[in-house]
Amino acid sequence: MGSCFVIMGFGEKTDFQSNPQRVLNLNRTYEDIIKPVVEEAGHTCIRADEIIHSTVIDKPMYDNLLGADLVVADLSTSNVNAVYELGVRHALRPHRTIVMAESNFSFPFDLNHLSILKYVHLGTEIGFQEVMRVRKILKDKITTLMASPEVDSPVFLFIPTLQGASLAGSALEAAEAPAAPSSAPTDNKSFAQLLEDFRAAKGKVTKAADWNTPLELLNRLATMQPGDPYIVQQLALATYKHEQPDKTAALVAAKVILDRLAPQTSSDAETVGLWGAIHKRLWDATKNNADLDEAIQAYARGYYIKNDYYNGINYAFMLDVRASTASGDEAMVDRVLARRIRQDLLAICDRAAASAEQQKPGSDELFWIGATKVEALFGLGRRDEASRLQSEIVASERERLTKAGSDSKEAGWKENSLKDQLAKLGPLLPA
Repeated sequence: MGSCFVIMGFGEKTDFQSNPQRVLNLNRTYEDIIKPVVEEAGHTCIRADEIIHSTVIDKPMYDNLLGADLVVADLSTSNVNAVYELGVRHALRPHRTIVMAESNFSFPFDLNHLSILKYVHLGTEIGFQEVMRVRKILKDKITTLMASPEVDSPVFLFIPTLQGASLAGSALEAAEAPAAPSSAPTDNKSFAQLLEDFRAAKGKVTKAADWNTPLELLNRLATMQPGDPYIVQQLALATYKHEQPDKTAALVAAKVILDRLAPQTSSDAETVGLWGAIHKRLWDATKNNADLDEAIQAYARGYYIKNDYYNGINYAFMLDVRASTASGDEAMVDRVLARRIRQDLLAICDRAAASAEQQKPGSDELFWIGATKVEALFGLGRRDEASRLQSEIVASERERLTKAGSDSKEAGWKENSLKDQLAKLGPLLPA
């Protein structure tokens, strides 16, 4: 039995090269294609987030790049870490490295001559037929390479006199070598295990104090992957939701955390949307006009980047907030733009609902899409339609939660959240 190390991003990552930009769930590639095929071929399979390691991944990552019998590198979403690690592998070992990428990946010049397995990703899922197609190709590649390895590293191909790195001094002889920096595990769980624990804890949150456990897990995750955008985003979210030592201080702390991702220039809709949410809440707390303008700019950028219902409905709401603080032409411009966005959101919500029904059956996303459409209709003055749709989505969500055996409190806070939002919006609208 051999060992396979998988180089790739994990979780949901934004593909900035696609137009419009998409968020790909890279775990689907790993769990539906790569890992099953590798294990079926008789090899152990591990990705960086599954290693129980030290405060940084460096030591076990380099050990695996050198010592693994096989490496599969997925470069989808142009993950710079994956590209770098592929380069390290090519410099260390002449063969048994497979490169793959989503079909929209734009190959840099130095990678154009490589044999790259391309596949089509749908975003949250990969179609069954595509999974089966790519599995077969990947299995054939693994079987061929393990039986009669050819040189697949361009380094060794173009410098044929080069000798491959020796395994001496690698993890296989780590007991005899001086300890590498941060080589001893400082956590008894892998990144993947901690991430699963975090998501489970986050799903149980019902009040501000409940964010204490997710925050503790996020801080452990951050020691392993300090620059991971998802972890930084979740840290910012959990920090302001925790409301400690008070709401305003927590928002300021979250702002500092998220600033690491350069939200004012970022093209990532999730980062920009979070930046908008922080400044929206800072405006509520301090009534500082700078926060109001920053929230509007952030939601606007997120909306135009992603054309999504979350950023869009918040953008429209904050425009009405600003209109309520102004007069004359300035107020009129904001109100007209808010109305136009809400009209566009009706179609966006319908498309999002159709996609959610197909790709995320059983999730609560349909409720939030419906709630957004309710608010859009309400803001457009179509109150009767809004009221009917509100009753429909509330009933559907209650039925979904009952079938899932979930706590009835979940339905209650969602319903109250929608009611509170409509109560805030009502006074902002022209009579």
